[in-house]
Amino acid sequence: MSELSPATSSDTSDFSNVGRARWWRRGFFASQTAYVAAALIVIMIVMSFLSSAFLSPGNLANVAKNFSFVGIVTLGVTLVIVTGGIDLSVGSTMALSAITCAIVMQALSGTALDNIPLAGMLVSLGAGLGVALLIGLANGLLIARVGLSPFVTTLGMLSIVRGLAYAVTEGRGQAPTGPDVNLFYDITDGNIAGVPVAIIYLLVLAAIIGVVLHHTAFGRHIFALGGNEKAAALTGVAVERVKIAVYVLSALSAGFAGILMVGWLGSAPANLATGYELTIIAAAVIGGANLSGGIGGPAGAVIGALLIEVIRNGLVLAGINAYWQIVLVGGIIILAVLVDRLRTLRMTS
Repeated sequence: MSELSPATSSDTSDFSNVGRARWWRRGFFASQTAYVAAALIVIMIVMSFLSSAFLSPGNLANVAKNFSFVGIVTLGVTLVIVTGGIDLSVGSTMALSAITCAIVMQALSGTALDNIPLAGMLVSLGAGLGVALLIGLANGLLIARVGLSPFVTTLGMLSIVRGLAYAVTEGRGQAPTGPDVNLFYDITDGNIAGVPVAIIYLLVLAAIIGVVLHHTAFGRHIFALGGNEKAAALTGVAVERVKIAVYVLSALSAGFAGILMVGWLGSAPANLATGYELTIIAAAVIGGANLSGGIGGPAGAVIGALLIEVIRNGLVLAGINAYWQIVLVGGIIILAVLVDRLRTLRMTS
């Protein structure tokens, strides 16, 4: 058999890029996250023209701080959504964790722990996060081991935890006290080089979750679970452990954000973060997380949370009734799912 002629070889190489999509239809640029990021930039430009106050340092600081709380929880909820689950209890978890932290600080004030630097504050922070861990563990065990529906389980937990928040406080806000209270405010509501610490926590956590999702076996197992749970189990993925872990991480992110909000508000009211679960899930879905599982990431979670806050802030600056924000969030969820559906159909056609 004769060798291919140079001309034939050259002709063959000309087909090396057949079927390759344009750059804007590949990778990140083809994702919903990219479209949302582009929409965010456009909206911010429009807002800057409509209101001179939008780009003021004070307003930008408020936007950064407000969206950081939602963004931190959205990171945890995104992990759950990637596995094909849902967590409706995060708003209530934020409240009970914050309340627990504040009450423990009050209880330890005036005790022997006052003589040990940072002891009272660290124990209080541990108590708040410990409550969140228990809530996440309960969700995970009921869903992974007992086999209950994630929607029903976390909806029930939402009611239980919120009820506990009201029962423990009798509806009254709880303010942190003690010798370390000023330091507590510094680490929850302070600034570093003019940047709110909340957004620094958000960016650090987003970077960590990005590494975990895309560069560790645990991250691959999370995506495998959302893609096809039965197939993941057959390939050796510890399905129960991964499910429990993501619900624990979701609850811990909520507990952490709730504690940060105590520093921002100066107290922990029983109605803290009421209704936040809708905004948080909306941020995850807008950022590209697929409620069917298998798709999502920290970049989308951050961008989705920021988009919602920018729109909310714009409505406030425009003097529009705050109740319309609820209508808008629901509409954005439906629109995001519709856009993702149309994009998927276009790319598979």
